[in-house]
Amino acid sequence: MQRTFFQMVWVLAFLGVIVSLLTAEPSAATAAIGTQSSSLTLSADDPGRLKNVRSKITAVLDSTGVASITVAVARDGKIVWEEGFGWANREERVEATPHTMYHLASVSKSFTATGLMVLVERRLIDLDRPANEYIGEAKLTAFAGSADEATVKRILFHTAGLPMYWNIFEVGGQYRPPDMGESIKRYGILVTAPGERYCYSNFGYGILDHIITNVSGTDYADFMKKEVFGPLGMTRTSVLVDSSMVEHVARMYDGKHQPLGPCDFDHRGASAVLSSAHDLVRYGMFHLKERIPEQTPILREETIDRLHRETDPQLPELKETIGFECLLGSFGALDIGGYRIDVCTGSMPGASSRLALVPSENLVTVVLCNEMSIDLWEIEKAILGAMLPGFSEACESEIGHRREESGISTVPPEYFVGSWTGDITTYTGAQPVKLRFSSTGEIDMTINGRAAPLLTIKTPLGEMGFRGDLFKGLFMSSIDTPDAARSPHVVLVEVLYRDGRLTGYAAAVAMNKRYCLPYWMELRHSEE
Repeated sequence: MQRTFFQMVWVLAFLGVIVSLLTAEPSAATAAIGTQSSSLTLSADDPGRLKNVRSKITAVLDSTGVASITVAVARDGKIVWEEGFGWANREERVEATPHTMYHLASVSKSFTATGLMVLVERRLIDLDRPANEYIGEAKLTAFAGSADEATVKRILFHTAGLPMYWNIFEVGGQYRPPDMGESIKRYGILVTAPGERYCYSNFGYGILDHIITNVSGTDYADFMKKEVFGPLGMTRTSVLVDSSMVEHVARMYDGKHQPLGPCDFDHRGASAVLSSAHDLVRYGMFHLKERIPEQTPILREETIDRLHRETDPQLPELKETIGFECLLGSFGALDIGGYRIDVCTGSMPGASSRLALVPSENLVTVVLCNEMSIDLWEIEKAILGAMLPGFSEACESEIGHRREESGISTVPPEYFVGSWTGDITTYTGAQPVKLRFSSTGEIDMTINGRAAPLLTIKTPLGEMGFRGDLFKGLFMSSIDTPDAARSPHVVLVEVLYRDGRLTGYAAAVAMNKRYCLPYWMELRHSEE
């Protein structure tokens, strides 16, 4: 089985971000899509094809029923196009505009990395020091490797050993986010040795926002407003929904186009920033080191270069196999048609976002939506194709040839075959597990004595099966903790074979997409 280059990039970009376990297609729109828009007139020297992107966006709105899409494009230090399509609030007939604020989901990580580097420049944080030195009383716990090797830099690169995680709470709902110190005690676990593997970690960026708060002595949201948003002239950008900006915030919608309420996280640095297309494209201009009048530089140019050029040297396989580099600033770098593109993406229930920089062309593109059910890459690709000669042709020819054999097998390696027993270690205590692999591919598991059937449905959680020393599987079961009891859930298991043991994590993944809560799992061969 093969996967195209950009499909693999999609998995990397969204691994650990909020995903849907539902396989049904979204229902038809329940209300007509608004066709009005608010826009900046395109510059006379822009390619005519850019105007054709409008018709593509309208077609996407009509065919999918999503509420709105907003775009912005800047080149050579000037915004050349920004426009809103559809409804920021369908029920109240509020039009989407370039100044409408959207939830950015994981694009938030870039802001957190930027804010962190403000403190690095002030020599208050050393990226090569253990994160535990900056997070207060609660500490990361190493079930694999050493916590001292979980440096701030490795958290930025998603290589600190933290597992997949997300945790979303409805504002005003029954449950509230725990204090970050308590979350670290429960979920700040290293399940692989730091530096050994890449695993996209929302929790890691929650730790980074906690570090910003501890080191600066200022709440993360206030720090970002004072040190990042304000100096960069981002007047429609905030962490969570600022009470003074409520009227400008796009309402979020689920896959059936029903309204969703505002949400909160215990990993705000990973997911909690809102911004407008107008603000976000200007933020991209700052990262291209463009000087615009309304902005006060918050980082030295060499620091910005570091955010976009420094990669993790321990993970060359990402670039070698799919042409994707993980950057210090939470962007990913791609090469297509001779253009280097730094991309940052986000997705969660009710929101999706894309920010792309093309440094050689001084180009920034932004695409925002108040639903998560569509692939904004198709719109971003159309914009880049309009602005970059040869890009569209390169997408058709190059990406089609950049394929990676998945390496996934449904039949276990010989050393997996047999019965395994052990425990899932949760913050409330150990829960017994039994796992059996047959040589023909049958897999049986029990948790707390309850049968846990293997699920074979296709989900965005990634391909299931065996890849070398790794097993990944999804089971119809549950993990008995108060946190996981918030919602019906399934159990994701990801373990590595190491010296006669299977070690890794079992995660409760909510059917309503509100959480993925991982716990250490260790099994040994048994005679059963």
